[in-house]
Amino acid sequence: MTLHGRTALVTGSTSGIGLGIVRAFAANGADVMVNGFGEPDEITDLCREIASQYSVRVHYDGANLTDPNGPEGLISRTQANFGRLDILVNNAGIQHVAPLETFPTAKWDAIIALNLSAVFHGMKAAIPIMRELGWGRIINIASAHGLVASVNKVAYVAAKHGVVGATKVAALEVANDGITVNAICPGWVLTPLVESQLEDRARSAGTNFATESEALLAEKQPMHQFTSPEAIGAMAIYLCSEEARTVTGSPISIDGGWVVQ
Repeated sequence: MTLHGRTALVTGSTSGIGLGIVRAFAANGADVMVNGFGEPDEITDLCREIASQYSVRVHYDGANLTDPNGPEGLISRTQANFGRLDILVNNAGIQHVAPLETFPTAKWDAIIALNLSAVFHGMKAAIPIMRELGWGRIINIASAHGLVASVNKVAYVAAKHGVVGATKVAALEVANDGITVNAICPGWVLTPLVESQLEDRARSAGTNFATESEALLAEKQPMHQFTSPEAIGAMAIYLCSEEARTVTGSPISIDGGWVVQ
């Protein structure tokens, strides 16, 4: 397919899943707004590299999405830079692990603000723009934890369940406006952050990367394979296609069988 003439905004896209989605959109001809954390020079080089490789326009905006006004400002600047906004991918997120009774209140507030409230604010700002265009795609990156729970992840699980619920509501409200709203629910994804965690586990346990990868996957997934950011990018491309025009309100699992158990 081609996304030439479309503009996509992907939050949390300077690395990992978000970057995989950005590359997929750029490879299919879309102009892209990148957002996330990182060293300024590295982000500038990344945007230049993607723009050059795929002959698309790429801009970066470091909006703070934990600020309730952050998503609206980011979407407004995306529209100002590119003249339109066709695709919104709400991907930015953070994690903290602790038992509920000792879970820091500040961590709860931060995770809910970024992983859930920013999704709401982003959709609220994007939908009027997409309605005016008569076409739009909103893709919320949820998680297997948007469908099932794990111990010590109360804020993350609550936020991702909320993302799945908000996705369904938004899909109903825009069902006849040319807009679809879906959630992608990954299991374990081999991102640089996960790779670093596995290397730390291997050093601590005196094992190796392969052993710790197998152990991590086996904790949750019947299929002992990581999902790649590229695979999630490919799913995002499908959801933006004409063939997927009636796919809406769906939490789509890419999780090696995690939630079917």
